[in-house]
Amino acid sequence: MALRCGIVGLTNTGKTTLFNCMSSTKAEASSFAFSTNKSNIGMVEVPDPRLYAIDSLVKSARVVPTTVELVDIPGLAKGASQGEGIGNKFLADIRNVDAIIHVLRCFDNPLLPHVEGSVDPVRDKEIVDLELQIADLESVERKIQRQEKIARSGDKDARHAVDVLMKYKAHLENFQSARSAPVDEGDERHVQDLFLLTMKPVMYVCNVDDASAVSGNAYVERVKAAVQEENTDVLVIAGALESEISELEDENDRREFLRDAGLEEPGVDKLIRSAYTLLNLEVFFTAGPKEVRAWTIRRGSTAPQAAGVIHSDLERGFIRAEVIKYEDFMQLGTEHACKEAGKLKVEGKNYIVQDGDMLHIRFNV
Repeated sequence: MALRCGIVGLTNTGKTTLFNCMSSTKAEASSFAFSTNKSNIGMVEVPDPRLYAIDSLVKSARVVPTTVELVDIPGLAKGASQGEGIGNKFLADIRNVDAIIHVLRCFDNPLLPHVEGSVDPVRDKEIVDLELQIADLESVERKIQRQEKIARSGDKDARHAVDVLMKYKAHLENFQSARSAPVDEGDERHVQDLFLLTMKPVMYVCNVDDASAVSGNAYVERVKAAVQEENTDVLVIAGALESEISELEDENDRREFLRDAGLEEPGVDKLIRSAYTLLNLEVFFTAGPKEVRAWTIRRGSTAPQAAGVIHSDLERGFIRAEVIKYEDFMQLGTEHACKEAGKLKVEGKNYIVQDGDMLHIRFNV
């Protein structure tokens, strides 16, 4: 399964710069508001040192990291849900992502005017939130009308659906996002078909100047205070600095650049890990002479479900999974040594795959 993240924010916040840092597909960044009218789509490899550590022992023909798909959505503006700026056709691009990366401008630059006239990341967040909430409110109201017609015929589930939708409606009208609506567990099913924008998990990226890359600044502190009650992460990334790092081809040059800037790793690596945590995703590995590969699964996935990520035939004909823990493999060095030491476990259909597991799927179709 490929994780799909949408990068959103007001125009001129540094979204496209961040996209270019992460993606192998490069998009044109501009200082002009609304200078682009389409979303950029790219892929980024998920950094995982374990993958290469496994390969150092297996020495396979190739290494295949798991990937994240990025959608850089053109800068939003007040009234986007009513057709202003880029208009609401791009809201459809947000509906199709798994998580939202909300980029907030937390730097001053007189040469890059802010579309709202001043730098205020909390205000910018509220502008984008409002546009998404308005779009969601319209979707909920339309479904309420449909369900009320069904409920009048005596359909009890439709009546319950109306009650649940009214809770979402009131919540959105109170300038709150759907993900925090006070509904009972399981009642979210009544809005699943709407793909509500504010139902999606969100993380915030504070785009700062180079000097604030390590410890942030006053703008960042205001953002953290504003979202402290949300179940989310606030990451500090210096977009311009990260852009320079990403352009270096030599890995040693990148590491030296990071050290000079006081950073331990690229901010975009932290961002991807944060996205995995936010979406309850984990990674398992397959290893052999042809390739060492990482695969993404939902936390709590069974062995057959993990097999299905590799190929549907493996899930359909699943017999068993031979499992080695990453730490055991790194300590003992080979599959044979793990087996001799009793560290290769044979697991059935009910086994819950753990992050870092190395799997060999036995199947018969």
